[in-house]
Amino acid sequence: MPSAALQLDHGNVLDAAVGAAHGLGAAEIKRAAPAVKAVLTRIEAERKRGQHRYRDLPHDRQMLKQVQAAVRRHAGKFENLVVLGIGGSALGNIALQTALNPAYHNLLPARARRGPRLFVMDNVDPTQIANLLDVLGPSLKKTLFNVISKSGETAETAAQFLIFRDLLARKLGKKALTSNMLVTTDPQGGTMRGIVEKDGYEALPVPPGVGGRFSVLSAVGLFSAGLCGIKIDKLLAGAAAMGERVSETAVMKNPAALLALLLHAFYVRGKRLHVMMPYSYQLKDLADWYRQLWAESLGKHIDLDGQPCVVGPTPIKALGTTDQHSQVQLYREGPNDKVFIFLEVERFERDVKIPRAAGLPAEMAYLQGQTLGTLLNAEKRATEYALVASQRPCLTIRFPAIREETVGQFIMLWEAATSIAGGLLHINPYDQPAVQTGKEFTFALMGKQGYEKQRREYERYARRGGKSVV
Repeated sequence: MPSAALQLDHGNVLDAAVGAAHGLGAAEIKRAAPAVKAVLTRIEAERKRGQHRYRDLPHDRQMLKQVQAAVRRHAGKFENLVVLGIGGSALGNIALQTALNPAYHNLLPARARRGPRLFVMDNVDPTQIANLLDVLGPSLKKTLFNVISKSGETAETAAQFLIFRDLLARKLGKKALTSNMLVTTDPQGGTMRGIVEKDGYEALPVPPGVGGRFSVLSAVGLFSAGLCGIKIDKLLAGAAAMGERVSETAVMKNPAALLALLLHAFYVRGKRLHVMMPYSYQLKDLADWYRQLWAESLGKHIDLDGQPCVVGPTPIKALGTTDQHSQVQLYREGPNDKVFIFLEVERFERDVKIPRAAGLPAEMAYLQGQTLGTLLNAEKRATEYALVASQRPCLTIRFPAIREETVGQFIMLWEAATSIAGGLLHINPYDQPAVQTGKEFTFALMGKQGYEKQRREYERYARRGGKSVV
């Protein structure tokens, strides 16, 4: 294993650490391994038939060249990049930016940034959008809008697109629609593809067979990353390296297989809440990205045989050290129904030394001369110890450092683990039928033709509930 590889430390989920009632024994892991190996074998066979397309993205040279060419065309021309999207079209962009650019990137002067300021509009909150309009007003001509929608029919992204398209046309003229807007969408069909071809927008492809929550390593996530100075070739190289590791058929040598095995074993035992707790501000939005991936992929009520089921772990995000002071009381003394997944960084890109000062009281003097990185990791280890002492199983994913290669590894690790966990739960991890109901009723409430039945159904529901308002 190369020195820059992520490590999965699972010692603190074992019975030797947290006791037989709450930990896994070697025999239990051994019994679970054949089922995991069978899933791995099936996935590799399905990959040869063109399935699990996200696994091929790190090796898609044509896609990388397309994105790099688009980055070169727009580099140095814009002060702002606004990403319009939601869910998988937004969370990955945010996660890459937080992980791999300075924490206050948008506040830095232009000469200190590696690219434009980035704003990811992952919602349709009217106050948020109106405030962005105010911010962009003086520099609209220097703003590039990246619209990300596979179909173009997602209400949130469609509304954002219509607002900003109108703004560009009114303020800068119709020519700005093609100079200041880039669309990432299906390469062959769909509403947004039709608009692209009709109006001549520059476009990048959403790869066929890759769902939104698995798409961050495609043009969906790579364009904003590349324009903002992130080395996307190294990001893909890290993902490719992890791709090799998660293809390993020996379960104990495959970190994604082991991760899926352990979390599924705890799920069967009733520990169905999975808390990801990064001890790094840079990794906090990767935990947001993980939440969508894990929840939308694994929460299902129909299995692969078409039979009813109710499955799905609940992913939870916490941030060290912030949530030591808001969550750990519950985590240690509340219900023992959780598995904790720490993200730890061995070497921070920058560190801050705590200065020495004369006459400090003993309650502070112990800190002087040390660094914030040392303190942060001490807090992680102490919190882990406290949880283990309370028989709470804990995993650690250890980053040697946070850089493009390790972030790429992390993304591929969890995507592969999600596919394997789906196999163990005997469900399809790539669909999201429950999301469709909310979309359809949104269409109905907004007056879209063809959804009159849903509108009538909602009105009946609203009449029933109206009498219970206090």
